[in-house]
Amino acid sequence: MPLPLYLLAMAAFAMGTSEFMLAGLLPDIASDLDVTVGTAGVLTSAFALGMVVGAPLVAAFARNWSRRPSLLGSVLVFAAAHAVGAVTTSFPVLLATRVVAALANAGFLAVALTAAAALVPPDRKGRALGVLLAGTTSAMIAGVPGGSALGTVFGWRATFWAVAALCLPAALGILMGVPAGHREEEATGRPVLRAELAQLTRSRLIVVMLLGALVNAATFGSLTFLAPVVTDSAGLGELWVSVVLVLFGTGSFAGVTLAGRLSDRYPGRVVAVGGPLLLVGWPATAVLATEPVALFVLVFVQGTLSFALGTTLITRVLYEAAAAPGMAGSYATAALNVGAAVGPVIAAATLGAGALGPLWASGLLVAVALLIALPLLTGITESRGGDALR
Repeated sequence: MPLPLYLLAMAAFAMGTSEFMLAGLLPDIASDLDVTVGTAGVLTSAFALGMVVGAPLVAAFARNWSRRPSLLGSVLVFAAAHAVGAVTTSFPVLLATRVVAALANAGFLAVALTAAAALVPPDRKGRALGVLLAGTTSAMIAGVPGGSALGTVFGWRATFWAVAALCLPAALGILMGVPAGHREEEATGRPVLRAELAQLTRSRLIVVMLLGALVNAATFGSLTFLAPVVTDSAGLGELWVSVVLVLFGTGSFAGVTLAGRLSDRYPGRVVAVGGPLLLVGWPATAVLATEPVALFVLVFVQGTLSFALGTTLITRVLYEAAAAPGMAGSYATAALNVGAAVGPVIAAATLGAGALGPLWASGLLVAVALLIALPLLTGITESRGGDALR
């Protein structure tokens, strides 16, 4: 894999840390800014919604720019938003910085996904995407626990400063490592924006985006509410929550690595094998949540399966949207983040039934995805060259 791809993964690590870090910082933010924890939780929703809306908007706005300034600008705006967030004493200002950061993150991913695919041969898009998303999953393993620990010792503002600082070497790497191709040259023969948007009327693209959103909703629905499963159902102390999150993050890293190896050549097999296993895994986690050892094993397995299947489906979005090279990355980003925004809302609605409600809800979401995918599996997993993938 080319060096610029790993530099993009470094930026994805910083942005992934920011996306997930608030789970451990909300009580401190609420106390410091004199708002309720529920109100502070709006920061998470604002970020997810900003990602969904921002991906296509930023991609459309910057489609005639070359990739290097698009990526560099996104990273620098992201860093600036965190610097402002670190010094503000106003909750509305902090909320605004989260929206700006989400727009920058969405713009980065929308361009980075297509840039990553362009850095490798056409039949290795999945592996390139796996490397890029490994930056995000690495954030779940190291960045989020590290950010939480930093916030505990030095306050939540220190975590915001740390994220801003992480962006600087990533920006330097993009400046030095990403090719400075002119988008005008890249755009030769490329369809106009209206034609690229028209790709969204294609049923196969819509179906693959829907499947990616459903699987991601299941993933983030359970991930968001793993803490009460650990403390209430398993009866463990709060320190074990970080252990479980690291296990899930480690599994997610294994999942995107696995998808990077398999999603280009065998997407049908990943869906056909991984989907049913993921479906069985969520209810199994709910049933065995009272047994700590079983919970730990299943959390790792579900992290692996969730990201292997989710990454494969997001890769298929890039393949299905190949006729929209300027917007394909934004379609993949939007599908991923619709799930990240909707999943926790669905999971929260089940908490009235207890801490295990989100796990059962995730199983239901995966079941819906498989019911949609089953009759269309062969069509969904065709290669762009028209040969059915084994």
